[in-house]
Amino acid sequence: MDTTGILRRLVAFDTTSRRSNLDLVHWAADYLEHAGARVRLTSDVSGEKANILATIGRDEPGGIVLSGHTDVVPVDDQDWASDPFVLASRDGRLHGRGAVDMKGFVAACLAAVPGWRARELRRPIHLALSYDEEIGCLGVPLLITDMLAHGPLPALAIIGEPTQMQIGLSHRGFYGYRSVFHGRAAHSSDPRLGASAIEPAAAFIAVLAALGGGDGGTTINIGRIEGGSAINIIPERCEVVWEFRPPDEAAAHAVLAVVEGLATGLAAGVGVETVSLANVPPLSCVPDDPAVAVARGLGGLWPPIAMPFGTEAGFFQQAGIPALVCGPGSIAQAHQPNEWIALAELDAADRFLARVGDWAAEEL
Repeated sequence: MDTTGILRRLVAFDTTSRRSNLDLVHWAADYLEHAGARVRLTSDVSGEKANILATIGRDEPGGIVLSGHTDVVPVDDQDWASDPFVLASRDGRLHGRGAVDMKGFVAACLAAVPGWRARELRRPIHLALSYDEEIGCLGVPLLITDMLAHGPLPALAIIGEPTQMQIGLSHRGFYGYRSVFHGRAAHSSDPRLGASAIEPAAAFIAVLAALGGGDGGTTINIGRIEGGSAINIIPERCEVVWEFRPPDEAAAHAVLAVVEGLATGLAAGVGVETVSLANVPPLSCVPDDPAVAVARGLGGLWPPIAMPFGTEAGFFQQAGIPALVCGPGSIAQAHQPNEWIALAELDAADRFLARVGDWAAEEL
């Protein structure tokens, strides 16, 4: 089955993050096993979501990981010209939810497996497909932990998010939190009897906003604030949902240190509880990393780019696996109605992945 045919099958699975991805997982796992890959599945606690790790070639260190995600964003309230879960071809473009983000890359990888399997590979090729990337890369930490527990360390990971096949070396991290402030309710005619939860929350927001900067620095967003019950009641609860995106781990630690200081400096009668909603580390890969030379040899385009969006690459980097981003299609089409990927981009991915087989078969 060619890349377009596989993409047609993948798009037909509605793997919106709020739904199970198991129908796609079972289809892909069956395809991979019949093609001769060794397949491992890891599941979330509900059993409704699963990762796939498929290996082609020897169980040796120094292989390559090709990483993608199986989930897609919703189509709710979007005006599509055709059924978003039926791949449609128009003017050299393939339209469908997930076509570019990122079932196109996944389809190209699956289509390449029989060719890889037919070769005498001296380095393994690992295909890593994770769940719930779109809501915080929830599946990939489990996948990486399982991969390292049951096999040798790969030499590099390439995440196939859409970069039009340019090599992406850096992106900011994504950290999301919910901070709930607790005060003490009282009649507003005598504020001394209560403790407002909204006032310290407002001060917290002002400090957070001041931490954000431009020009590639840390960005801050206050996504939601909710608190209070009536105009004449001192509010006893206020919830703030917020996120920040740092360029590196040092910047992340700096923001969290300020937040910790604010939590310990609250007025009497006020407390705050902060819980993590998302934790996606930044990516920072230097141009002279050996992984970059491999990606360029495979056909990744130069010069490199810094990406405005996050990926699972930082998780691989934290695990000691050099990582970068390089995949077909443009991020400009992602999450949009009538999402599409150009056939020419899929052709470029097919050529790139054929060279992955060449690299894995080279004499060591």
